Amino acid sequence: MTHYSAESLLQLLQRFIKNQNQIKQIHSLLITNNQLIQTSIISKHKQALLYNTLIRAYLNINKPHKTLLFFTHMLSHRAPPNTHTFPSLIKAATAISPSLSSLALHIQALKRGVLVDPFVRTALVGLYGQMGDLGNARLVFDEITNPCIVACNAMVDAYAKNGDMGSAVLMFKRMLKRDVVSWTSVVSGFARNGCFVEAILAFGDMMFHEDLVRPNEATYVSVLCSCAGLVQGGGLKLGKQVHGYLVRNESVLSVFTGTALIDLYGKAGCLESAMKVFNRMVFKEVCTWNAMIASLASNSRERDALDMFEEMKKQEVIVNGVTFVVVLTACARAKLVELGLQLFHSMSSEFGVVPIMEHYGCVVDLLGRAGHLSEADEFIMRMPFEPDASVLGALLGACKIHGAVELGHEVGKRLLELQPRHCGRYVVLSNILAGVERWSHAADLRKAMVDAGIRKIPAYSLIDSM
Repeated sequence: MTHYSAESLLQLLQRFIKNQNQIKQIHSLLITNNQLIQTSIISKHKQALLYNTLIRAYLNINKPHKTLLFFTHMLSHRAPPNTHTFPSLIKAATAISPSLSSLALHIQALKRGVLVDPFVRTALVGLYGQMGDLGNARLVFDEITNPCIVACNAMVDAYAKNGDMGSAVLMFKRMLKRDVVSWTSVVSGFARNGCFVEAILAFGDMMFHEDLVRPNEATYVSVLCSCAGLVQGGGLKLGKQVHGYLVRNESVLSVFTGTALIDLYGKAGCLESAMKVFNRMVFKEVCTWNAMIASLASNSRERDALDMFEEMKKQEVIVNGVTFVVVLTACARAKLVELGLQLFHSMSSEFGVVPIMEHYGCVVDLLGRAGHLSEADEFIMRMPFEPDASVLGALLGACKIHGAVELGHEVGKRLLELQPRHCGRYVVLSNILAGVERWSHAADLRKAMVDAGIRKIPAYSLIDSM
């Protein structure tokens, strides 16, 4: 058997650090050559270097569980972790379960004396931000002497991900230097928190500094999602401008940028544009197909949406849970009850997708729209878990459409137990009762709403502010 030195295997590992097959082969050679165990030939430093490179390699090929597993092997083989070990470990923990790993890794970093390293601290800022612990994220950040742009970006992103856009913008403005990550954190933060106008304005400011920084994929996706959220208020026009910029400056539409464009055009009712983007995309993933099916279904092209689903299967695209949400929605809109039920029951057996609450809600909507209210009620009773407000809300809406007073009254009471301060539930139930002239019951319900201090949110129009 050929013997490989630790140096030669390390060089190979560094060369193929993003190649999954090569990494596994080199890993096997390291084991068979006993290169991961400390011997008279393998020093502690070299052993740690090999482990660090393996840890980084498995993180690069999106194997965070393996990354953390190698850390336990590293400790058991007494290879000393160092400042190069922890950033990769913390990124792996962020991808898997931040809440379970953050304190353990923080303690290990402190114990190993590497917490003084700014890169380790920056990684911890991101980890605490991911788990929603802004207090500890800020404490770790404040311990960094003269934080670099990467550390500041991590703190801005932590604030943005947790909805504290005021603090995110304040820190962003205080930064002496900003890069595309800084700008994208702010734009995506506004978009994620539903502040679409602010996201678009931030993107505009970024484009004003185009000579210093250019958008990346994440920036495009965030601003296009914001445009999609404002299709009734000028979002489509700006989305088209972003699309034009993409055509002029990017050679190929990425999967996620193209998918965001399809979603935008679909929500604006521009199906021809959505289909053009879909057909011109070189690479498509399941999310791209889902967006196109959803666009067709939401624009009264349910049959075309279902045809697209069939084409998706022919292309051997692996469907996911979102696929079934959009396909079941198409069936509900077209009142294709038999097909919808058939697809629902095939999810686990044929596609390996376990139905969750959202899928059950789609089936209730499917049965309810078609007027099969008793079947919808029985379906809810047979659910393997307690229905949430979205499932019961779908049935309540169907009861209102079809004038099913008794069932609507019963479902409404169950909903009010789940959401006692949801004004919409009171209003729908009250309207059902008023619709059959049960004025006293409707009045009692509205009185209960007033007594509880719940007010109906008034409708708003841009005309009101002009």
